[in-house]
Amino acid sequence: MSENTFPVYNADAIVNFYRTEVLTGQDAKHFTKGDLTPSPKPETVQTLYMRVLHLLFGFRPECHSMVPMLENIQHPTYHEGATAILSVYTRMRQFLPMCLVYDFSLNDLLAPKKQKTLTVLSAIMNFLHFRKQRMDLILEKQAKLRSDMDRLQAYTKSNLEAEKKIEKLTTIPPEQQAEADELAAALSELQTTTMHEYQEVNVKNESIAEWKTKIAEKTQKLAQVKLDVSSLKEEINKLKSQIVESPEELKSQMEKMRDNVKQIKNSLEETDERGVELQSMVQSVTQTEAEIQQMLNLLQDLEGSMNNTKQRQEENQELSAQYDKKQKELKNLCIEEGQMKRALGMKLDKESKQNIRRQKKREIKEQHVQDVLGQCDQIHQKREEMVDKIQEVNREAQQLKAKIQSLRDVCSKETEQAQALYDTLSTSMDELDRRIEVHVADLRRDVTKMSANF
Repeated sequence: MSENTFPVYNADAIVNFYRTEVLTGQDAKHFTKGDLTPSPKPETVQTLYMRVLHLLFGFRPECHSMVPMLENIQHPTYHEGATAILSVYTRMRQFLPMCLVYDFSLNDLLAPKKQKTLTVLSAIMNFLHFRKQRMDLILEKQAKLRSDMDRLQAYTKSNLEAEKKIEKLTTIPPEQQAEADELAAALSELQTTTMHEYQEVNVKNESIAEWKTKIAEKTQKLAQVKLDVSSLKEEINKLKSQIVESPEELKSQMEKMRDNVKQIKNSLEETDERGVELQSMVQSVTQTEAEIQQMLNLLQDLEGSMNNTKQRQEENQELSAQYDKKQKELKNLCIEEGQMKRALGMKLDKESKQNIRRQKKREIKEQHVQDVLGQCDQIHQKREEMVDKIQEVNREAQQLKAKIQSLRDVCSKETEQAQALYDTLSTSMDELDRRIEVHVADLRRDVTKMSANF
């Protein structure tokens, strides 16, 4: 007993501890230091051991005096005193090794000594301290485990709600599907109309080229006629200076020259009028070309936006597939996040309804060019709205992914801690059950031996 692994307390500390923690009622009041020093009282020591066994294993003190009914013993009342002592002795022999005391004997019950009794009581006191600490720790861990299980249930519930919300976000509603079909139909119609416009523009360009060639020929002829007229005028002036003809011939020539000049003027006026008409046609054709080019640019922008939306939808589908693969690992989401998502879903529903109402209130197009421009404006506006919605959905998906990752880390840590606690608890309970079974087996063996001796 000189090499103990536990502290040996003095008599005052032992008396205070057993009066407050082990004994109850009149036993606690009558238990004093004189019961242990200078020579311990056997009755008091036996009572202490019985109360300790009752506290730890639930074995009541009156059960120690019971004689087994299976044995045919004459006058069993004679054996009650020895039975109680032997029962306490056997159970203390089974219990004290747990307190690191291995040299307990029957003499420690019948004629206890001061130092040995204080050592045994100190060992039991140390074991009770350790038991209390472990029980407090286990109760704390159990409370934490219960709270973790409650949180896990809440997280799984919110996880299911989030899965439903993500499924709702990833699926295209029929209203938007109808809108997409309308956009596709409008796009195909615009493509057909632009093809017709291209054909008309090509025909007009060919006619303009022909008219340009004709105008060039006319201008060449006009320049040649002007040169001829100027040369004729010069010759006439020369002839006037050289030859003096008769006035009748001169008049006839002058009339011919006037007729020729009138014809030339008429032809010039006709060519000017035709040139003005061709210029107006060229201007109209250039305007139509600019409008068609603008329409082409709008269509190209629309096609780019539709491709972007398709890519965003594919990315969203990939993200949803990844989320479906990893949803088995998700075990936690906050309740506040679910509330925020529900509020966000209500807002999105309101916005979609407002957009549908706005789309239904749009007016019918008036002219062909105005129809095309109005359709382009509507398509551009819808494209911007779809881009905004897709960006908002992407932001929500990223935020949700970050929150899910953080909650997954927290849940993994807590599950690891809970698993470790559960493993320690299970091992300790298994060890305790094994010890209890060993003690029960030893008790039965001792009882059989005692019955055989009796």
